[in-house]
Formats: sequence, structure tokens, C-alpha cells
Amino acid sequence: MGTASGGARTAVRAPEIAYRPGRGPGARRGPADPVKALMHRHHDLCERAVDPLEIAAGLEAHGLTDRAAARYRHRDVFSLAEELYARAPGAAPSAPPHPPRQDPADEARARWTLLAMLPGAACLATAGVLRATEGVLGAEARFAVTAFGVLLTVLGLRLSLRGGPLRAPDGAGGVTLYVCWLLGYAVYGDDLLAQVLSGGPDGTWTAAPAALLGLASAVAPAAWCAHLFAVHAHRRLAGSHALAEFGVGVRPALFGVVALQLCAVTALLCLAGLGYGGGAVLAPAALGVLLFLARLLTVHGFPEAAATGLAVACTAELAAVFLVLAGRLPGLTPLARPLDVLVATAGTGAVPLLACGVAALGLLIHASLTLTRASAHATA
Repeated sequence: MGTASGGARTAVRAPEIAYRPGRGPGARRGPADPVKALMHRHHDLCERAVDPLEIAAGLEAHGLTDRAAARYRHRDVFSLAEELYARAPGAAPSAPPHPPRQDPADEARARWTLLAMLPGAACLATAGVLRATEGVLGAEARFAVTAFGVLLTVLGLRLSLRGGPLRAPDGAGGVTLYVCWLLGYAVYGDDLLAQVLSGGPDGTWTAAPAALLGLASAVAPAAWCAHLFAVHAHRRLAGSHALAEFGVGVRPALFGVVALQLCAVTALLCLAGLGYGGGAVLAPAALGVLLFLARLLTVHGFPEAAATGLAVACTAELAAVFLVLAGRLPGLTPLARPLDVLVATAGTGAVPLLACGVAALGLLIHASLTLTRASAHATA
């Protein structure tokens, strides 16, 4: 990206947050200076920006498009951002430039990779202890081991989400209840629905631990997929000359990392199923993709959309159970008929598959519109 018309110096673009070159006074002066008026409107943005890319992302977030940039005598938002950066008061021209930031250091990358492996490791260790002590420990002792393993898994998950590519901005949570329900249904939901359909529920529910083991192990590939997407987006941001060009370059990467995560979680679920003599794969895989997309949107500043997608999936699974129960009331039998047909055709696993699959598709469509904007990667 070259200099703006009459600019004082050339801005060098780097993959992420670039160095701060010396800022010189702009050459565009005079009474008819539209850029000066724009600079006054976005004074704080121009003051704190450490790179023209931050200004470009901020202008896009405020609704300024490449076509609108023509009113300021620039071909696109990136070119306009360069002039705003050059004309903003900053460090003295003699200030030494900061070296460009590189990709995360090997130590930091290894650290968040290990943290992302903690949930799967805790879940695998718990499953191993339960398998090794089968027939040795009593029911109460096995329950204590399971509860302790769940606690370790939850702690490992919290640690993995507090750093690295899966770290969300502060205050961007509020989906814990949704996630707990979805994971609980993945483990117990099929047997619960089967008992409700047969006149229950009665007795205990048969668990499907392979689903939880596979999903917990999928946190590590999810972190790497989020990292790959962020790195690619910053590189595209550095090499693009227009907002539309950036969006076109980032969208295939988004679809690629989602497909990569789907393959990873499916493979892990299959491996977990081998240890437990089989288990559902499609529904937990859809849940894994849903959770990945929700976290990716939250990381990049769209927690409301993530919460909506998770809430939709939870509502659909809850509705399936309540529709069957409501169908037992006099005159309300037709309410349960569609679910009876669905379960008779595709089994109880069709309910979470449809619920999580439709919600994941909705989040993917939303992500293809929001995560392909430069403003979504300004501070990610």
C-alpha cells in the first residue's frame, strides 16, 4: 500500500501490529480539506493507533466504505487510513522505529498448546482410571472418581480459554449454562429421550462418555484452528488494498478452518468410540463445530451472536423432550407426532444433530459476514 496523495512518508504494513515510523506533518492543507474534518471526528482513533491498519479497521467499524473514501480523494479506506496516520500527532520524526512484531514466540505457542490439551488429558485420565478399576471400586467410589475427573476437566477448560487464540475479551462470557446443557445432553440425552418416548423417564440414564472425551480432546485442535485463522487474517490485512479484497481473501480461510475442525473432532470422536465400543459421532461432531464457531465469534468481538446460536440449540433439544411429555396430555397427541416420526426414521441422535447442525450453520453464515471484516481483526 503506497502513500496517500501528498503524504509525508510511506507506511509499511506488517502481518499484525506494525512498527511506528516517525510521523511527519501532512502536506494537505487549506480551507477545503475533507481529511482534516474526518480526522477531527476520529481524533481518538488516530491518536492511539500504532499502525494505519488499526485506523482502517476503525473506519470500517464506523461504516466508512471504499466508495465513501472517494469523497476524501482516496481510492479506498486503506489509502485514507495511511494519510490519517501520517497526519496524526505522534512521536518525533527522529524516534527510532519499533521492530515489527513477529508471530507468537515458540514458548507462548507451546504454553497455550499445552493448556488446550488439559481438558482432553483430564478426561482421558479419568476414563482410564474408571476402566482400570472396573469391578474393583464400588459405585460410590466410582462416582467420586468421575466427579473429580469432571472437576479437573472443567478447570483445564477454564485455563485453556484464558489464554492463547481462544481467549475472549473480558466480559464476553455468559454462555456457561448453554454449554453445560449441550454437553450434558451429548452424554445423557439419547437415553433420556428414548426413555421419555417409551413412557418414562424411569431409572438411571445410560451415559455416552465417548462424546465427552472426544469433545474435550478437540479443544487443542480448536485452538490451533483459531490461531491459523487469526494469522491468515492479519496477513491478508497487510496485503489488501481494499475492504472487499480483504473479505474475499479471508472467507476461504474461515471455511477452511471450520472444515479442519470438523475433521479433527470427528476423528477424535471415532477414536474415543473405539475405546468404549462405539458411540454416536455425527451429533457430537455437529456440537463440536457449533462450540468452535461460537468461541471464534466471541474471540473476535461478537459474543451476542455466539450466545444466540448456543441458545437456539439448547431450546431445540429441550423442546424435543417437552413436546413428547406434552403429547401425553389429552388432545395434545399431535405435538409429539413429528418427533416420533423423526426418531423412528433416524434414531434419537437425529435431535441433537439437527439442533446443533442448524445452529452451527447459522453461526457459520453470520461469521462469513462479520469475521471477514477488517474491524473484526483490529485487536484480535
